[in-house]
Amino acid sequence: MSTPFLPPERYFDPDPAQRKIALALYEAVADLPLLCPHGHVDPRLFADPNYTFGSPVELLIIPDHYIFRMLYSQGIPLKTLGIPRIDGGKTETDHRRIWQIFADHFYLFRGTPSGIWLTESLHAVFGIAEKLTSANAQHIYDQINEKLTSPAFRPRALFAQFNIEALATTDAASDTLEHHQTIRDSGWNGRILPTFRPDAVVNLDTPNWRSEIDKLSAASSLEVTDYASFIRALENRRAFFKQMGATATDHAAQTAYTKQLDVAQAEAIFLRALHGTATADDAVRFTGHMLMEMARMSLDDGLVMQLHVGAYRNHNPVIFERFGKDMGADIPLAMEFTQAIRPLLTTYGNQPNLTLILFNLDETTYARELAPLAGHYPAVKLGPPWWFHDSLNGIRRYFDQIMETAGLYNTAGFNDDTRAYLSIPARHDVWRRASANWVAGLLVRSIIDEANALAMMHALAYDLTKKAYNL
Repeated sequence: MSTPFLPPERYFDPDPAQRKIALALYEAVADLPLLCPHGHVDPRLFADPNYTFGSPVELLIIPDHYIFRMLYSQGIPLKTLGIPRIDGGKTETDHRRIWQIFADHFYLFRGTPSGIWLTESLHAVFGIAEKLTSANAQHIYDQINEKLTSPAFRPRALFAQFNIEALATTDAASDTLEHHQTIRDSGWNGRILPTFRPDAVVNLDTPNWRSEIDKLSAASSLEVTDYASFIRALENRRAFFKQMGATATDHAAQTAYTKQLDVAQAEAIFLRALHGTATADDAVRFTGHMLMEMARMSLDDGLVMQLHVGAYRNHNPVIFERFGKDMGADIPLAMEFTQAIRPLLTTYGNQPNLTLILFNLDETTYARELAPLAGHYPAVKLGPPWWFHDSLNGIRRYFDQIMETAGLYNTAGFNDDTRAYLSIPARHDVWRRASANWVAGLLVRSIIDEANALAMMHALAYDLTKKAYNL
C-alpha cells in the first residue's frame, strides 16, 4: 500500500531521468517471491500453526538489538526496555510503558536503516497511517496489538502474505531440528530450511564449549572423545541437516585466517580443549583449520559454505555480564583477506562445484581484496552488505566498490539476515529499490542497455540468490 509516508518513488536518485527509470525497473521485480537463504527467525514460529507474537514490545523491541542498541546509546538502560537479565536483576514488565519510551525516542532512528524498516513495517504490514509520536504512542500500540491477535497475523499466514518462497533458519550443529520436523509433518507447504552452524563446537573459545561437545555427542549418537570422532560427528550432523532440507552451512569467525593443521596437531589441540587447557592461540589455529575442513566437507556434500567475519563480539563487558551475548555491543574490526584466506582458496578455491560466500564488516576490503578474489576464484561469491552496512548508503557503496571488479554474477544477491520476521518484506524492498537505483544509473549513462538493465534487476532481486544457495 502507498501512503504519504511511503511514496512509490522513495529512495531513488533525485535526478528526474534516473528516478523515472529506477521506478520502472523496481516495478518490474517488485512482485517477485522473496528468497531468504540466511537469517535467524526461530523455526518455532512455523511449527505451531497458532503461534502468536505476543505484545508489540515482544515483537518489535525486546528481540531487536538494532532497536535497543540505539536507545542504549542515548542513555536509556536496557532494563527499562524489558530486556531480560541473566544476572537475576529486575527489568521492566509494563509493555505499554516500554512502548511509550520507544515512541518518545523514535526520532533517534531518523535516517537509519532501522528507521526505514520500522516505518515500512508499521505502514505496509500493520496499516498504520500516521507517524509514531509520543502523543499517539498508545493509540498505535492498540492498533498493532489488535492486529497481532488476528489469524491473519499468524506466522504461517504472513509467510504467504509476504510472498516468501523459501526461508532458512540458523541452527546449531547439535540441534535436533524437531521444529523443522514438526513443520514437515504438519503438511503445511511453506518452505522452511535449516542451516548448519557449528560455531559453538568449532570455536574453542565459545563459552561452555565442553558442554556443547556433549550435546554434539548426544545428537550424533557418536561419543566425541578425540579429534577423529569429532570430525565424524560433524559429518554425521551435516548429513542429517541435508536430509532435512538444508542447502547451506554458516560459519562465524573473528578473522578470515585459515591454515591446514596436520592430524597430529589438530588432535593435540582438541585434546587440550577437552581437558580445559587450550590456549587463545590454540583457538585461533583450530578455527582456521576447521574452516579448511568445512570447505572440504562442503565439496563432498554440496552444502553452500557461508563465512561471516569481522565482528568483535560483546565489546561491552558490563552489558555482557548483565544481559548476555548479542545485545548490540558488537563492533566491526579491520580485516585482511588476501593472505588470511589464501590457504583455503589454494586448496579448494579452484573448484567450481564449491560455493564459498564471503561476508565482511570491513568495507575497506571490498574493492581492495574481496572483489578481486571473487572475480578470480570459481568457488568464491560475495554476500550482500552485512549488518552495519545493510542500508541504502551501504548497498550503494557495495555496488560501487564491488561490481566493476567482481562482476554482478559473482555476487549472491540478497539475504535479510534478521530475527525480526515482520521486517523481512521491508528489508527486501529496500534492497530492490537500491538495486533499481544503481542499475538505473548505469542505464541513464548508457553503460548498459534496457534489456541488460531488466536482466540485471531480475538477477539482483531473485536469480542470484536462487543459484548461489541451490534453492
